[in-house]
Amino acid sequence: MTSYSFTAPLAVWHSTQGEWWYVKVSEDVADEVEDTLHGPRRGFGAVKVRVTCGSTTWETSMFPSKELASFMLPVKQAVRRAEGLEEGHDATYSFVVLQG
Repeated sequence: MTSYSFTAPLAVWHSTQGEWWYVKVSEDVADEVEDTLHGPRRGFGAVKVRVTCGSTTWETSMFPSKELASFMLPVKQAVRRAEGLEEGHDATYSFVVLQG
């Protein structure tokens, strides 16, 4: 399994359904992932991944975003609290793709 890594600031997107905390996967990493995917994807083109930030590891799905020209990787509240992540602050994220 190939491991990918990137550093990015935590961002928040506000919608009528609440806040969505995420990081933008760097475009070079997103391109690499796109090149390795085969077969059908999950809903909305999601890619199931296992992510590590600091000492916290979790499973989630990252979603393609035309607006960001990359993938949007959700960062749940438990991870933000455990790692002391705040909006606009950089952190390093590593992940492996669990499908494709």
